[in-house]
Amino acid sequence: MTAPKTAMVLAAGLGTRMRPLTGDRPKALVEVGGRALIDHVLDRLKDAGVERVVVNVHWFADRLEAHLRARGRGPEIAISDERAELLETGGGLKKARALLGDDPVFVANIDSVWIDRGDALGDLVRLWDPERMDAALLLARREGSIGFEGDGDFFLADDGRLTFRGDAASAPYAYMGVHITRPDYADQGPDGPFSLSPLWRKSAADGRLFGWVLQGDWMHVGDPQARDEAEARLTA
Repeated sequence: MTAPKTAMVLAAGLGTRMRPLTGDRPKALVEVGGRALIDHVLDRLKDAGVERVVVNVHWFADRLEAHLRARGRGPEIAISDERAELLETGGGLKKARALLGDDPVFVANIDSVWIDRGDALGDLVRLWDPERMDAALLLARREGSIGFEGDGDFFLADDGRLTFRGDAASAPYAYMGVHITRPDYADQGPDGPFSLSPLWRKSAADGRLFGWVLQGDWMHVGDPQARDEAEARLTA
């Protein structure tokens, strides 16, 4: 499978849990290890072969756009403007549809930083099979992750298929914020804001949701404490 050349970066959130650091900036511009969160993501995508990224904006949108114009390095950036209404993950992907083209795309959150001891995005590309899959998600082991306090999201079968935790007390894997999907995957969603989660649940029930586990350290930078812990891990 050829690596996607286009990606969607979901950067429009309010960053409520990151306050006070988001009092004067979007969460995407909070720095970890001397770089803005969005630069960590964009640099990962560039290294994986992505040439063009659509970034959605809402909170402190002007400041984020100015930062992206001043980056001085790839990938090429296009803006999906959500100033009028924050659309969540599914709604954001649906709104950006016309900017994404027709080939498979990476979709990435801006609050994941990781130390890669393998080739996580390359492995995800090699897993992806549009004939069998609606989405291929990059996962992290719940234990040992920084900033993730939940009970896990998924069980992973030997063939890579994912099932949701459901009524189980815990599951070993968490979604770590990057996946590959078709650019029209969210078109079936409602108008306005909605999450990708219900679409993933349907895909999982149909046997079309797959995952790959990161070989490395995942840092979910969702609040100031997690930011500090992530900086310490990167320094170490």
